[in-house]
Amino acid sequence: MRGNPFSSRNVLLLALVTLVLVSAAQAAPRYKILHAFGHGSDGYGTWGSLVFDAEGNAYGTTINGGTHNFGSVFELTPHSNGYWTETVLHDFNCKGNEGCMPTAGLAIDAAGDLYGTAKTTTFELSPGSGGWNLTVLQNEGGPFNLILDQAGDVYGPLGLGQYGQGAISELVKDDTWTEKWLYSFCSKNSRKHDCLDGSYPYAGVTWGPDGNLYGTTVQYGVHGYGVVFRLAPQQDGTWEETVLHSFPAFEGDGQKPYEGVVLDKAGNVYGATYQGGSSTSCGVIFKLAPQADGKWKESILYDFPKLSQGCIANTMAFDAHGNLWGTAQSGGASDNGVVFELTPQPSGKWKYQVMHQFNGKDGSLPGSAVILDKHGNLYGTTILGGAHGGGVAFQLTP
Repeated sequence: MRGNPFSSRNVLLLALVTLVLVSAAQAAPRYKILHAFGHGSDGYGTWGSLVFDAEGNAYGTTINGGTHNFGSVFELTPHSNGYWTETVLHDFNCKGNEGCMPTAGLAIDAAGDLYGTAKTTTFELSPGSGGWNLTVLQNEGGPFNLILDQAGDVYGPLGLGQYGQGAISELVKDDTWTEKWLYSFCSKNSRKHDCLDGSYPYAGVTWGPDGNLYGTTVQYGVHGYGVVFRLAPQQDGTWEETVLHSFPAFEGDGQKPYEGVVLDKAGNVYGATYQGGSSTSCGVIFKLAPQADGKWKESILYDFPKLSQGCIANTMAFDAHGNLWGTAQSGGASDNGVVFELTPQPSGKWKYQVMHQFNGKDGSLPGSAVILDKHGNLYGTTILGGAHGGGVAFQLTP
């Protein structure tokens, strides 16, 4: 004989199941498309990350599209009704020396001026009474992000340097934007030994809490597949490079760190590699911790076990609680990429969770870092997908 379906025990179980389902629904991040690129003369292909000004407007670039189909710089403005509107600030035309086809994000100074790189130039975009004006700072560019110091000087891997293997440069904010090489990779002493200091710093650099610059190269080093490095300013005005880790240091280590790094308040360095790992060759997410003897210890925080969990992570970002957020360029249920969170555990390990899986219609191929606002909302871009196929700018509310 069947039991009473409305018994106190079954009612209690039903209440518990309902509570779990409601809690899960409440915890699920809310995904929102701020703008879908690729319609009409709009830009197409958002490779770079977004950057915010003090009023909460977001800025970014597209590699193609625009009036001349050579890319654009855009602004996204939020409104009280929850919608965002796009304004194209500049259409690249590849004429003269202004450059075209930007593939990286922008930096912004206190005055609201924007700094970025196109295929062959580094530029500044400044607001004026008649619109936004583009100024070419130098005729070197590339697919990397720039950063600024408090004086407004610009830093990034501009040019090939003294030995033709890449360099980290500073553009000093004077009348002519004077370029100063801080460090040229594959120096004379190490050139005989396949560039033990690394070569080709593909990603940009980032400031550490110690005032040093940190970054990656995609080639060479002791083991041949790239390094994580630190540049420290010296009293004589030079910068000293220290290799913190050379890939791959052991079987299952990552290879080719195409992305940049992020640091926590304690000075630990976090990043991802393009390939390597123990199973899928989707790369790894790593941590480098300074040791008392001056060496750096690498820990693998996540080794992508299968494509459904993502593949090839981008530069990550910390939230206010010390969790790492990022995107993986591919993988997920439909192989369009994912948004993930890494949460530190009491055991010292990190818990990896897929927080959103792109399906093509809501974006595909996220190719850059996410950023967070003061409320903990995430913002990012995809290169492809969306309503018009040209990628999207999105918001994820945890």
